[in-house]
Amino acid sequence: MKKVRETEQAHPLFRQVYEYALNRIERGEWKSHDKLPSIRLLAEELGVHRLTVFKAYRQLTEDGKVYVKDKSGYYVSQGHGQMLVQGFDEGSGVSSYLHSNPMYDIQRIPVKYQFSLALIDPGLLPNLFLSDYVKRVFDMYPKVMGTYASVQGDEELRETLSGHFRKQQHLQLSSGELLITSGAQQAINLIARMMLGPMDSVLIERPTYSVAMDIFRRAGARLVPVEITPEGYDLDEVEALMAKHKPRMFYMNPTHHNPTGYTVPVRQRKLLVELAERYRCLLVEDDPFRDMYFEEEPPPPIFAYDTEGWVVYIGSFSKYVAPGLRICAVACRYPLMERLIKIKSLEDNGTPLLNQKIFLHYYTSPRLQQHLGKLRIALQVQKEIMEQELSQSGWQWETPGGGLTLWVKLPDGTPVDALLRKSLEHSLSFVPGSVFDPLGEMRSWLRLCYSFVSEPLLREGMQKLTALARKL
Repeated sequence: MKKVRETEQAHPLFRQVYEYALNRIERGEWKSHDKLPSIRLLAEELGVHRLTVFKAYRQLTEDGKVYVKDKSGYYVSQGHGQMLVQGFDEGSGVSSYLHSNPMYDIQRIPVKYQFSLALIDPGLLPNLFLSDYVKRVFDMYPKVMGTYASVQGDEELRETLSGHFRKQQHLQLSSGELLITSGAQQAINLIARMMLGPMDSVLIERPTYSVAMDIFRRAGARLVPVEITPEGYDLDEVEALMAKHKPRMFYMNPTHHNPTGYTVPVRQRKLLVELAERYRCLLVEDDPFRDMYFEEEPPPPIFAYDTEGWVVYIGSFSKYVAPGLRICAVACRYPLMERLIKIKSLEDNGTPLLNQKIFLHYYTSPRLQQHLGKLRIALQVQKEIMEQELSQSGWQWETPGGGLTLWVKLPDGTPVDALLRKSLEHSLSFVPGSVFDPLGEMRSWLRLCYSFVSEPLLREGMQKLTALARKL
């Protein structure tokens, strides 16, 4: 309840409970004439005082959303409890909270030694090759600049990607089960708008992608941390949390996890789908680093084991194919897909068609597929250089099997925030571990990205960073 109470002054706690109940009514979870949970039960579930729930229920009654039966309880009024697809309301209490973005604050600072960006050095990408494809696209589609794409995405691209996913990742998908978005961040935002309302619970890895946390908090959701380790999750813990908190969804990055680099094993992936079905918890699988493996290919996505529609898969290509195009494919079953398309239509009416056509012909070309193999080798070399330079530091980490980052633990008591300030003075950046922690702790950790700098700068930067740490 810490995050809820921090916002209480700006948005009264009873109002958050009111919006939580109203959201469940409008989503159709509580239908006309359904009895609401007792004041005692809802207070225990949300971790608030009974008077807070009573005040929220009284306001719902005054607004005509519920009615009271003497000595029986509160019930949903006639005509309410219909399934609605709501857009984001910038004026609605909890949803409009503004949060700081410490990741952005760090990454926007120009530095010589850039270890905070989880992107690939543009020099490692086949830029001249991409330029040739841009010219070809204009020849193939002369009217592309004067045409909108459909909200769901270009049919040709969706058909090609569904075939790619079936062949490469064993995902049984049709083109109608794919939605093209402008990057993974937009996809996460759309899913949050579809699934979350005030006081809803979201399971989220600890540590995790910081922007996702901000998106969920802006929706008014409560974050419930799930520890991720080199062996994956403790599934007994996951089940207990699902049973206790009844989360709307579990946001996860199980393959070359950001920031740790961990990969969840196959057995757990299958069992997670079973838990999702049992507890009616949507699994949101964010998968931006799948193709960036070193020795062994990762296991199939969790989506591959889903037969009942309890997994949404986010396959982003922005990190390593063509970051400037911002192409991401979201896979899910109906009716979720229909709802996502409606929500996206309120946001941008479709990802730019030109970007989609360029990506289509660029990504499927034999030349780029060959380049991906070379890119994996280059990234593995970068990782090994970073590990070599840190080998005498006394710092700890697990060697990742893929991805773009190293998750490093410094000796307890090392002031990582002070190290960041001193590093920025020397034109070097990284991201402190606390930024990735839903609890705001993990203050002995930091994330280092080995993918965005050249080999000489990588060596110089690591030597400079360890030297600065020794002086603290």
